[in-house]
Amino acid sequence: MPRPYEDAPRLPEGDRIELHALVSGDWVELEIGPGRGWFLVERAEAEPRAALVGLEIRRKWAAIVDGRLAGRGLGPRARVFAEDARHALPRLAPDASVRRVFVHFPDPWWKKRHHKRLVMKDGFFDQVARLLEPGGELFVQTDVEERAALYEAMVSLDARFVPAGDTPGSPRLEDHGYVARSPRERRAIADGLPVHRTRWRRAAISAPLAQPSPPE
Repeated sequence: MPRPYEDAPRLPEGDRIELHALVSGDWVELEIGPGRGWFLVERAEAEPRAALVGLEIRRKWAAIVDGRLAGRGLGPRARVFAEDARHALPRLAPDASVRRVFVHFPDPWWKKRHHKRLVMKDGFFDQVARLLEPGGELFVQTDVEERAALYEAMVSLDARFVPAGDTPGSPRLEDHGYVARSPRERRAIADGLPVHRTRWRRAAISAPLAQPSPPE
């Protein structure tokens, strides 16, 4: 018996996947873990010049959101693939070809045994730095202050990223200008809960990343 959503879209096979062979547009934006996908859908509708790629580990939502994009006529510019970003990012090419990377409310696991599942660790920032064009943006938001502080501390160790928040020298943003909102972001706003937003820009330099271990 086939697994549910066995036909969810997957990236092409091979060690090198050209992003512009997947979607068309003036530039590429990448979302890690789009979930139900409304940010990606709204972003595609709001910015018709952008080509968008989502990497979603859950086959169900990859299939549903990719179908939703196609149904709205956005398929040529926006796709979602059922992939684990940790394994997919190293295969994407070429270097310096992505204008924005979005990560919304990542890592919803709290127990120590789940730390191996975290996205924001190990070589993640190496891959983002490789893919971002100079001046390109890494945008991360969460409703957990401790996680926001952790991500900020991790990125601050890497000279390839420059803070690009509301205040010089800080990555923190009060809000963003991407028009689109993720479902969790909308819920937090409706409930009056704080959303911790950070933005970084890719510097035109190369420097090694010191990776701290996730907290115990």
